[in-house]
Amino acid sequence: MAKVQKINGIRGMNDILPADEPIWTEFEEVCKDALRMYGYKQIRTPILEATPLFKRGIGEVTDIVEKEMYCFTDSLNGEELALRPENTAGVVRSVIEHNLTYNAPQRLWYFGPMFRHERPQRGRYRQFHQLGVEALGFKGPDVDVEQILMARRIFDELNILPLKLELNSLGNLEERREHRQALITYFEAHQDVLDEDAKRRLYSNPLRILDTKNPDMQALVEGAPRLLDYLKNDSLAFLNRLEHLLSVNDIEYKINPRLVRGLDYYNHTVYEWITDKLGAQATVCGGGRYDPLVEMLGGRPTPGVGFAMGVERVLEVMREFGFESNEPDTEMYILHMGGETQGYAMVLGEILRDAGYDVIVHAGEASFKSQMKKADQSGATFAFICGEEEVTHSQVTIKRLFGDPSERFMKQETLDLNEAIQYFVDVQKEFLDEE
Repeated sequence: MAKVQKINGIRGMNDILPADEPIWTEFEEVCKDALRMYGYKQIRTPILEATPLFKRGIGEVTDIVEKEMYCFTDSLNGEELALRPENTAGVVRSVIEHNLTYNAPQRLWYFGPMFRHERPQRGRYRQFHQLGVEALGFKGPDVDVEQILMARRIFDELNILPLKLELNSLGNLEERREHRQALITYFEAHQDVLDEDAKRRLYSNPLRILDTKNPDMQALVEGAPRLLDYLKNDSLAFLNRLEHLLSVNDIEYKINPRLVRGLDYYNHTVYEWITDKLGAQATVCGGGRYDPLVEMLGGRPTPGVGFAMGVERVLEVMREFGFESNEPDTEMYILHMGGETQGYAMVLGEILRDAGYDVIVHAGEASFKSQMKKADQSGATFAFICGEEEVTHSQVTIKRLFGDPSERFMKQETLDLNEAIQYFVDVQKEFLDEE
């Protein structure tokens, strides 16, 4: 028979293996707890959306839409569809479609995969995951600060502080238009320094030139007109109130006048949480205010603000800070000698699971030595041995595999089955009461 060629995964779309599960679980549980504290509710939107949603919501003259989106035509009905490259547009689409802000503002959060066709690198993949929040119907800036506080709480619970917070104000549309024209005039006078990307963006999206990583353009960008210098009274008052609320909450930050978003729907607050642990991929979370977006997507004028956290990048930082899972893979491993002892072991497993424990019952038949080796490898705290003697006398032999030498069951101990079950039921109850 000819050798069958194996099929590998798509480049940049990575498997999350069982060994990675503890760090993902830690991240998800910490985030869910924090989001609940601030009154945010989960929303789950489809991975596929209509392509025009992103063209309108993100902008046609952006790298995401021009170069990175996975788009296709549905062969069954001719619809133009795209894998979501981000989720703010999808959440806003859902809010409009289901009229969620009709009676009250909404605090929402999401978690899931996004897709962009770009060069895979550390913490950045073609399928990547984001945790994000969107608050719709709040004028701010108190909710802007609320989300910054929430992000700090998450980072603190994940033990990855300190991170640096940089922020800027994008003002309103009129102020950005004045600044945009000043940028065009400035860069037109220095065309000899502009690279091809900058020349392409000069008239379509000049703000993005300020984001360049080209070292030959850094001096030019540093001398460019600053948006902060074009802010009028209302925008300055918004920024001042934001800074005051950050200060009274002991949030350290730096104003970065080069921090921008090249999309018209962003206004006022824009910020990034930055780490020095990931080399060039320094941003782990970015947020900002997008008051015009709901109207741009067909809804009633509704203010909005949110952030998105790059999960893979946060996990990389957690690893850099020495993340270790203290949770065993399972709590109990039940051994048996096959035949009647196997059924006995399976019944015991169900009783212990009913009591709230994680239990592996050895599958198949193997020697006692082989099963003990697997019990050790499983990370279980206890081994339960169901041999023929135990079954005959309705007993179980218990051995602690990990723990302090002074703890019970460090030496094998055979107990009446009901007595053993009651002991572990009581232990679990005591543990839950302490929580």
